[in-house]
Amino acid sequence: MHDIPNRIADILLEVEATLRSSGLWDAREPACSALNSTQPFCLDTLRFEQWLQWVFLPRMKHALEHTRPLPEKSGIFVYAHEYLRKSEPSTNSLLTLMKRFDDLISIQSAARRH
Repeated sequence: MHDIPNRIADILLEVEATLRSSGLWDAREPACSALNSTQPFCLDTLRFEQWLQWVFLPRMKHALEHTRPLPEKSGIFVYAHEYLRKSEPSTNSLLTLMKRFDDLISIQSAARRH
């Protein structure tokens, strides 16, 4: 279980690299009101890729850098699959990364319970 944070950090780096190489990385930050949405994944104010860049990546990086607890569960893959299934084939790698993230969170949570 102790290597899970390192594996998650690797996934975060891969997510960022994939967003950049796919041309999905935004140079300009969205408005604060868009980032403060109360909807899951800010679905009412951001595209999924924007949520990854401006909400998910910073929060997860902060948690890892400051040894904060990681989420006990994650369902990002389900939303990512629904959102990205109609997108470019290049988003398949994002789907794979989101599935790996969810799986690692599940493994870590199961290990905590035992």
